[in-house]
Parts: sequence; C-alpha cells; structure tokens
Amino acid sequence: MPAKRSIRNKSLVIVFLLAAGSLASGPARASEDVSPDPLRKFSDSIEALVKRVTPSVVQVLVTGYGPINEGNDGETGLVIGRQRATGSGVIVSADGYIVTNAHVVRGGQRVQVVLSEPSARDDSPMRSVGRALGRVVEAKVVGTAAEVDLAVLKVDVDRLTPLPLADYRAVRQGQLVFAFGSPEGLRNTVTMGVVSAVARQPDPDHPMVYIQTDAPVNPGNSGGPLVNANGELVGINSFILSESGGSEGLGFAIPSAIVNVAYPQIRRYGRLHRSEVGMNVQTITPNLAAGLKLARDSGVIVSDVAPGGPADDAGLQPGDVILAIDGLPMDSVPLFAFRLFTRSAGDRVSFDVLRGTRRTAVTVAVAERIDQADQLADLVHPETNQVRQLGIIAAPIDQRLHGMLAELRIPAGVLVAARSQEVLAADVSLSVGDVIHSVNGVPVGTIEELRADLDALASADEHSAVVLQIERDGKLSYVTFELD
Repeated sequence: MPAKRSIRNKSLVIVFLLAAGSLASGPARASEDVSPDPLRKFSDSIEALVKRVTPSVVQVLVTGYGPINEGNDGETGLVIGRQRATGSGVIVSADGYIVTNAHVVRGGQRVQVVLSEPSARDDSPMRSVGRALGRVVEAKVVGTAAEVDLAVLKVDVDRLTPLPLADYRAVRQGQLVFAFGSPEGLRNTVTMGVVSAVARQPDPDHPMVYIQTDAPVNPGNSGGPLVNANGELVGINSFILSESGGSEGLGFAIPSAIVNVAYPQIRRYGRLHRSEVGMNVQTITPNLAAGLKLARDSGVIVSDVAPGGPADDAGLQPGDVILAIDGLPMDSVPLFAFRLFTRSAGDRVSFDVLRGTRRTAVTVAVAERIDQADQLADLVHPETNQVRQLGIIAAPIDQRLHGMLAELRIPAGVLVAARSQEVLAADVSLSVGDVIHSVNGVPVGTIEELRADLDALASADEHSAVVLQIERDGKLSYVTFELD
C-alpha cells in the first residue's frame, strides 16, 4: 500500500507541474509554434494520421479454458481453469466486421472487443494519462483460417470506421509504417518504423510470405494493423522473432494481399475456399538442372500437369521452368504458392515460362479446389446452423446431401458438417461426417428438432443422460454423454 500511495502522489505532482508549466509559458510558446519547420510538419502529419486510424483499431478480449498449472506437491496432471488473453483487431467494414489473427481467438469461449469512443479521441494533451475510454461489446467469431492465421469477428454495431486496404504491389522496402494495437494490454498504442522486407519467408518450407518491419511490435499487438503513411492497411501484425520475448525489431505482418483474398471468403463461408491451377512444381536443384539439361540451375520447374485441368488446357507441360507470374520473378516454390494464393477462382494468371531454350507466355484460368469437406461446409452457416449443446455445425439430410454422401442405412437425420468452438458444449465424441439419427430413441430430421430435444432433456434434469444414435462410415452406433 505505501508504494502505491507514493506512485499516486508522484503522478499528481507530475500532472500539476505539466498544467502549471503550460499556464506559465502558454503565450510565448504559441508564438513559437507557428514556425513551419519540416520537423514540426512531420510531427503534425503523424499526429493527423494517428487520429484518422485510431477509430478503426480495436482491442480483442478473449476468455476460455486451458491448462493453468502443472500438478504440485506430488500431484500429477494439469489443472484446467479460466484463461484470459488480449490481442488487437482492425475494423474492415462499417457494419461491424473485424479482422484479427486466428491465434488470438483460438480456444476462446467468449470474445469481446473494445471500440474507441469519440471521448477517447479528443485533443487533450492528457488523454493518454490513466485509462483510455472505450466501449466493450460482444463479438462473434464468424470464421477462421489457421493456414493464414486470420479470423473474422462480427459486432452488432453500425457506422464504424473501416480501414482501407493498401495495394500490396506498391509496398516498398524502407517505406514508413505504423503498428497499432494493444501491446501487453496497453490499449490505443502506436509505434513507428519502416518496412524491413516486403516478402519475407521465415519458414522456407511454408508458402506464407510476410512483411517484415522494425516498428516495435510486442505481445498484444497480434491482429492489429500495420499502416502506411496514407493511413491504409498494409498488413496484420502476426508475430515477432525475439530472444527476450519483447520487440527486437523483427516483427512480421500478413500482407494486405492475403487479407484481401481471405476476408471475403471467411466472412461468407467461415473458412477459406482454396484455388488451384492444376499443376505441381518443384525447386530446381543443380543436380536436377544438370540431369535435365536445363538452361538455369535454380528456380521453379513444373513436375506434373493434371489432365483436363486449367494448366493443361493452357498448354503448360512438365519440364517447363516458371520464370515469372504476372511479371513477378519466381525463384522458390513457397513464393510460387503465395502468388497463386492471392488469386481467386475466375482470375487469369500470366505465366512466363522457359521451355528448353524458348521463352513463352501462357495464361491460365484459376479454378476453385473442391473437396467433400468444402462441399459440406458450403451447405451450412457458422451461426444459423450451430447446435451449441453439441459444439457442432449441422445440416439436415436432404436431396442435396443424398448425392454427396454414401448410401445411408437410415435415409434421414442431421449431418455433422463441422465442429464449432462453443465453450459450453457437452463433451461428446462426434466427428465431421457423422449423421445423427435419434436422441434417446426419438428420431430427428431437422436441426430445430435436435436442438429442441436436447433443450428438453437439459431442462428436465440437471445431469441428463443422452444417447445419440449415429451413423459413421456405414455403421450404426450409440454415443452417450451427460448434459450439464
């Protein structure tokens, strides 16, 4: 207690001195401040940029359950308890859609965001003293894409201020950038730096490419925007490389090109729709180049072309060396995969290829990769098709599903199309593709019937025994659990 009192007293003295100093020297400084020197113009420009961007930045508050302590005093196992974490996010749509990192909301049962209030964005020089004002609102996780570490949230608030996306092709090494977010929970923080690298691959075996920056980024900045001097979203701050755990000038952001492709898909489907051109590529090694007598000993070579696919239709062949995609040089398989990832189904991509010693241009149409999991997920909506009691996203068996599924033993029921991150769901062993035929012997044919039967059991007894008859891989079985 004495230590806290001392800090409080010192804070009051500092505030008093600041106020007294401004009163004593106000008129003289006012005349000095009109000096239009370049440094002051630069400072004013940054201040104006921060004011413009701040309304688009949110703090993300996540509550969930997880291991909090290993067994002590000879006990074994883990202690599971409530955990809280904070991150950042950026508003990308005026009607309440927010982009953040998938790892920020992973495992969260409750997600809230703190919106900047107008009163928190005043011009008072003391606005950073104490706790900045903000409005806490509930948020829903619309969907996630772990492969690119992005998630989309939705809040029921209108007339928000979205941040426009920058053109990734215009990003250059050395450009000034600003990292916004809540490092270590300190909301409404901004730091400044430059683009250290435009397309950095920390993991050479992974296709993701990041913008590297030396703008200080710390835990809690994850999901917040990296912004250029025009106030546009250059990237989503994602992770740091650090020996100490704090900023060492090695921050990495997901490029705006990835956000531009992933956000509308996650918003619509709750996940990514992957695209393809129907070919496989490999890295050219010196031995491969020598054996095939290639004109170059590095880069990317076509190893296979799917018969009847877009690449085959365009005339690409195994052995073609990919020199560039849409004019951008290709020198590695991860960079090749990244460039194609930023293209959507229906786009046309220009390949500059070397066939033997002849250089030629080939245009390929990008197609959507469809598999059964994608088809099942397209039949459901992450919110309206959710069965919270079971932690699943479901779809009723109808004519659309009959053509996609193997012949069912019982031609009715509810299909488990996906698992959901529902905190209060029962501990029940269900897998994607299972078909639920009955609850405690009562047949179910719709999602509404399934929810109603589970609600009735929960209200009848505090610990109701539930038996689901399911069909999995053509076999019928019972799954039992208790509703709390």
